[in-house]
Amino acid sequence: MNLYSLLESGFPKDRDTTCLEVPNGRNRTWTEIDQGSARIAQWLASLSLPLGSRVAATIEKSPEGLMLYLATLRAGLVFLPLNTAYRDSELDYFFGNATPSVVICPSKSVDWILPIAKSRQVAYVMTLDEDGSGSLMEEAAHFNGTFTTVDLSDDALASILYTSGTTGRSKGAMLTHGNLGSNASTLRAYWGWSSDDVLLHMLPIFHIHGLFVGVNGALLAGAKMIWLSKFDAKAAVQSLPKATVMMGVPTFYVRLLAEGDFTQEVCQNIRLFISGSAPLLLETFLEFRERSGHTILERYGMSETGMLASNPYFQSEGQRYGGTVGKPLPGVSIRITGEDGQPCKLGEIGLIEVRGPNIFKGYWEMPDKTREEFTADGWFRTGDMGRFGGEAAGHQVPDDYLSIVGRGKDLIISGGFNVYPKEIEGFIDDIPGVEESAVVGVPHPDFGEAGVAVVVAKAGMTLDANEIQSFLKTKIANFKVPKKVVIVKELPRNTMGKVQKNLLRDEYKAVCL
Repeated sequence: MNLYSLLESGFPKDRDTTCLEVPNGRNRTWTEIDQGSARIAQWLASLSLPLGSRVAATIEKSPEGLMLYLATLRAGLVFLPLNTAYRDSELDYFFGNATPSVVICPSKSVDWILPIAKSRQVAYVMTLDEDGSGSLMEEAAHFNGTFTTVDLSDDALASILYTSGTTGRSKGAMLTHGNLGSNASTLRAYWGWSSDDVLLHMLPIFHIHGLFVGVNGALLAGAKMIWLSKFDAKAAVQSLPKATVMMGVPTFYVRLLAEGDFTQEVCQNIRLFISGSAPLLLETFLEFRERSGHTILERYGMSETGMLASNPYFQSEGQRYGGTVGKPLPGVSIRITGEDGQPCKLGEIGLIEVRGPNIFKGYWEMPDKTREEFTADGWFRTGDMGRFGGEAAGHQVPDDYLSIVGRGKDLIISGGFNVYPKEIEGFIDDIPGVEESAVVGVPHPDFGEAGVAVVVAKAGMTLDANEIQSFLKTKIANFKVPKKVVIVKELPRNTMGKVQKNLLRDEYKAVCL
């Protein structure tokens, strides 16, 4: 069915209760969300666009932005969320590749976005601001608050999400109504969602984490959301007593720990803290548990697949292990294969391949790339390296728990030997005075490729690059030891908190030549 129809089936009976709790008195009830999305859907329908036309949204987070997403689903169109940080050349690529019929942008950006959109034959450019004003809502106000949601097959496109583009041009992952619906239904059961929940929502809604994991999960459960435009540690501490679930990237949890007012009392109503989109350091995992009394649930997913694996919520399913992303979700199959395509033994590192009803349809306008990323027997190659079982964070984990070792593209082949950055980063991060690290491969005249460790010191601490190398030589094989160690103030990150190793590779590409 249409994803909106599935989500609506979870709405509470009393739709005049609060759906979104928004600062500055901009709360929205379930009725207002339904009627607001209906008005926008009517406006979209009035444009007489073919089913499957793309609606691109490069907008700030707002209740109306959520309504636009839902309206696009209801009208049988395809939602294309884009980061508001994108600039001219990036939007030109996305508009040219996805060929949207409609573009929604902030009023402050329309002067420079409009020419790009027009050059790419976008038919309609409308504005929507964080306060709910703009031409989109002005047009939608002419319509009434009812709309018959378009019936669609599970295979119909619901959204296109562009991948981060760490290698080459970004690829548009095509996600269907069935993909997103199956994932939302699975997570509702696996994470114990209910209408009594209140989600503290501080993530952007142009990304799979905030939109499809957070929003879809809460709507399907009929759960209220505390709708903050962005993460702010002090605001989070103030909101946590009213919430039962919080989702975030690791940076959120690190910053919470830096807040003196973050205590167990603040967290007493929380039943679940979830972390994803980037690796959670074991140090953060342990410190958070000691400080809050809660064990963070770490999970694993990606734009092309939604969520794939998760540490358990229910104790009957097992415990949560730091350094792992848990078990394959119900209905999802995960296997580890070697470079020869054969299955790896337990504890062996290999390529992570997946299949299930949540796996995307393919890359938009890239049939060759789509074929390349799937095996002959239909498994999607994630590009991640991992293992089942073995040791994680200093302890033996069950055989059905998955640990992520690193991205396949991050693999360093030095002198014919495979070097996994995640392993080395783990040793470096354990050194007293180290805040975090990132290891990347760069060209080397003798070995072909060599590792460079980029290291950040804790506040007030001083690190010595030579001492770090000497320490590593006592812990790992010499071929794994980075040829260079660089001390920096901070690592480059994208908006979801992921370290941008492509930028580090570029910056230090000549350091070993």
